[in-house]
Amino acid sequence: MDSQQHNTPREPEIELFVKAGLDGENIGNCPFCQRLFMVLWLKGVKFNVTTVDMTRKPEELKDLAPGTNPPFLLFNKELKTDFIKIEEFLEQTLGPPMYPHLSPKYKESFDVGSDIFAKFSAYIKNARKEANINFEKALLREFQRLDVYLNTPLPEEIDQDSVEDITISKRKFLDGDHLTLADCNLLPKLHIIKIAAKKYRDFEIPEDMTGVWRYLNNAYACDEFNQTCPADEEIEHTYASIARKMT
Repeated sequence: MDSQQHNTPREPEIELFVKAGLDGENIGNCPFCQRLFMVLWLKGVKFNVTTVDMTRKPEELKDLAPGTNPPFLLFNKELKTDFIKIEEFLEQTLGPPMYPHLSPKYKESFDVGSDIFAKFSAYIKNARKEANINFEKALLREFQRLDVYLNTPLPEEIDQDSVEDITISKRKFLDGDHLTLADCNLLPKLHIIKIAAKKYRDFEIPEDMTGVWRYLNNAYACDEFNQTCPADEEIEHTYASIARKMT
C-alpha cells in the first residue's frame, strides 16, 4: 500500500444543527446559527446541516443535546455546544494547509459593529413615540461608526510609494477582500436589522452610508452569506411580537 495515501488526513465528519423556520424544515431566524453555517462554508470543509424544529424537538435530539438550543455541532460524533467555543474550536482545528484561517488581521474589524445589535434591539422594543427619535439616533450613530471604518483604508491599502493617496477604501469586507470571522458575526445581524427595522419602524440604512452599502452589496453577492440567510418572513415573524406598537 502506498504510504503517502495512508497518511492523507481524513475529512472530519461534521453535522451542524440549526434552528428550523416556521415550516419546521427551512432555516429559521438565528444569527448564531447563520454565523457557524458561514464559518463552515468558508472553511471549505464537507458538512451536513440539520434544522431543528424547536416546537417539537425530535426524540434523538433530546438524547443528543438535552436542554440545548441550536446551534450545536457534532464533530466526529463529539458534541460541541457553546457557539463561541465552537467557532474557536473550528478555527483551531480546521487550519492550513487544508483549510483557511478566518481570523481577522485587525481587532477593530471585530469591535466596530459590536454595539449595533443592542442599539437595534432597544430601538425595536421601545413603545414610546417621544423616545423613538433618540433610539433611532443611537442606532444611526453605530451605523455611522461602521460606515467610517469601512470607508477608511486599511494599512495594506495605502501604498507608501504611490503618488495617489487612497482616501476611500475599496475593500469588500470588514477586514479586507475576504470574509472573516468578523463578517460571520456582523452580517447576520445587519440582515436582521435591515429587514425588521424596515418592516416595523420604516427605518432604512441611509443611502449616503456608502461604506455600509458597499459592504452589504458585496456580502449579498457571496453564496456563503446569501444562501445561509433566513427568509425575510422568518425575521418578520420573530419580531412581530418584539416590535412594540408605538403609543
